[in-house]
Amino acid sequence: MAAPTMDRRSAADGTGAPAVQTLTIAKALNNGLRASMEANPKVIVMGEDVGKLGGVFRITDGLQKDFGEQRVLDTPLAESGIIGTAVGLAIRGYRPVCEIQFDGFIFPGFDQIVSQVAKLHFRTQGRIKVPMVIRVPFGGGIGAVEHHSESPESYFAHTAGLKVVACSNPADAYWMIQQAVDCDDPVLFFEPKRRYYEKGEVDTTAAPGPLFASRTLRAGRDVTLVTYGPMVRTSLDAAAAAEEEGRSLEVIDLRSLSPLDLAPVYESVRRTGRLVVVTEAPSESSISSEIAAKVQQECFYSLQAPVLRVTGFDTPYPPSKLEEEFLPDLDRVLHAVDRSLAW
Repeated sequence: MAAPTMDRRSAADGTGAPAVQTLTIAKALNNGLRASMEANPKVIVMGEDVGKLGGVFRITDGLQKDFGEQRVLDTPLAESGIIGTAVGLAIRGYRPVCEIQFDGFIFPGFDQIVSQVAKLHFRTQGRIKVPMVIRVPFGGGIGAVEHHSESPESYFAHTAGLKVVACSNPADAYWMIQQAVDCDDPVLFFEPKRRYYEKGEVDTTAAPGPLFASRTLRAGRDVTLVTYGPMVRTSLDAAAAAEEEGRSLEVIDLRSLSPLDLAPVYESVRRTGRLVVVTEAPSESSISSEIAAKVQQECFYSLQAPVLRVTGFDTPYPPSKLEEEFLPDLDRVLHAVDRSLAW
């Protein structure tokens, strides 16, 4: 009798868990951290409330129970201390994963990140590596109070010596967190907090693409939309709405903010002739302005309209009752598309 074939949705590792699962971004991150901790006993998770509570957003739920208090550490409320301790652990051969509970709380640890984490490898002429991950839930849209809804990614993308990435869907969350843990360079890992509970398929047997690479999520011919993190879903929704009006938008998820992988963006803009960059962060001195400058430099003779940007406003993040006025939405994206096509 022929041997039974294994359904692609059955795990090949004997655990009984399906190889293809429908997960939220939050659960995908949890599973990815668990996989990294199982694969390498030197991986340590640390941060405020990451242990017994399982994290404010439950990203680390169950990890302390399964791996113990020596590997999942509840720290004091001191971001500078968290980062500084992680630097020492990384130098001694561990791979710490630090959680910054909310994006706006990262600034007490800013000095440690830009003065120590980013520079040790260079300062020691390569003798010391700093393989650590700093997880940062970022962006708005959750109705939180002050300091809980920031987009500080440009600060770190500007800092030589740091890698900066942002996931936008469960599959990327699962694989990118593991790749970040495996990276010998320090990685700022930005997670779109208002998308934590959106679901998608995750194939745990798939071969993931490179960590520091952008990805085209939707092909199009009229306008290129470039985005990352929480604005990926908004941009995809805008592309679907534009299709009903006969317009074809290409959507590219940057995924990596430093280094920027703009080769797919250049290729797309040379075909469409138009680019709209969509981010929650303010526009001044930002990742969006860097993209606009580089595309203008590399694709000048292909552009049929100026590069346009749809961003948060250049103001402090507003009170929660006003955040929907601050955050880019589908209408603002489509208005920029209209302006580009009308040029």
